[in-house]
Amino acid sequence: MSQTHFGFETVDEQVKARKVRGVFDSVASKYDLMNDAMSGGLHRAWKAYTVAVANLQGGERVLDIAAGTGDLTKAFAKRVGPTGLVLHSDINEAMLRTGRDRLLDEGVLTPSLLADAEKLPFASQSFDLVSVAFGLRNMTHKDLALAEMARVLKPGGRLLVLEFSQIAEPLRKAYDWYSFKVLPKLGQWLAGDADSYKYLAESIRMHPDQATLKAMMKAAGFGHVDVHNMAAGAVALHVGIRC
Repeated sequence: MSQTHFGFETVDEQVKARKVRGVFDSVASKYDLMNDAMSGGLHRAWKAYTVAVANLQGGERVLDIAAGTGDLTKAFAKRVGPTGLVLHSDINEAMLRTGRDRLLDEGVLTPSLLADAEKLPFASQSFDLVSVAFGLRNMTHKDLALAEMARVLKPGGRLLVLEFSQIAEPLRKAYDWYSFKVLPKLGQWLAGDADSYKYLAESIRMHPDQATLKAMMKAAGFGHVDVHNMAAGAVALHVGIRC
């Protein structure tokens, strides 16, 4: 059996899938609260910027992968209007249910679908835009997932990957202190789960940096990739155009 990383730990691939599922089963009900606490609310600005860069038009078709509690799904649905379609998808049932219920409570009627990004259940060239926010780093085979995202996009379609990335060098020591000392304590205090937020900090360090992810997207079939750094590189938005 092949091995991979779960944070800093080396595990079998099937074990990683089970452990990642356990993380999100644990945090689903407190996910939005923890996002606000961890980022000081900045995640809302990062997502608003992503929506602006998406530049969606009425009638377009969108696949939101690892959509979780549905922040981007909701914003995209407003942009494409009643003639468009936004699919809210996630591999984790607890996150999908939490997001679906929240979207319904806020009057957003859009399909929610359990889906594995490495084996997307859609025909090729089905979407104008695919997005994945803070989910790619949890995927075992990122190259396969990126190739699947390219496959389901129409030629000229856009992939938006919003993800934690490599912060600027002068800030790394302070960022490490926050990530490994403060973040797990916040997780314990607000969500009753320090281990999941320890994994979050570790998974960020194991995720490809900006240049590496850009190269991976090009290898997957994206002819042009732009990188938009935010928060001094702690977060980056990669925008790929499908060949």
